[in-house]
Amino acid sequence: MKIEKAEVVDLWKILNLQKLSFKSEAELYNDYNIDPLKQTIEEIKEEYKKKIFLKASLGEELVGTVRLECKGDVCHIQKLAVHPDFQNQKIGTALMREAEKYFPQAKVFELYTGHKSDKNLKFYKKLGYEVFKVEVVKDHMHFMFFRKYTDKQTG
Repeated sequence: MKIEKAEVVDLWKILNLQKLSFKSEAELYNDYNIDPLKQTIEEIKEEYKKKIFLKASLGEELVGTVRLECKGDVCHIQKLAVHPDFQNQKIGTALMREAEKYFPQAKVFELYTGHKSDKNLKFYKKLGYEVFKVEVVKDHMHFMFFRKYTDKQTG
């Protein structure tokens, strides 16, 4: 498996993978009106201008992706997606590890997932992330915000 920075030509594949990967989240909440499913190619192109997109590939096949946005010493990890056929094969873990290495100046990494997403909740906790905030998005959906401090953190 190869993890590298995605290019503009990868955005269609990334968008398709995102929609395929987040379908299970939509099913979990019985809500197909979530951002990862609604995002358009124009929106992802705009997002690409502001964020780092990493991709995981097996040969020519895109099997995973994640986005990073660093503001000061806080890095936000967003829209981690692994192709359903390749889940539970350490691709998500590899993408997260690479994301954490991408901004060496970061002191804190933050991300969020839905409160019913048991698999994601366990996954992030296993990687050392801890819940620091819960936000009610809709009556049936809460976002669990996770934070992980690096060894560069002094406070």
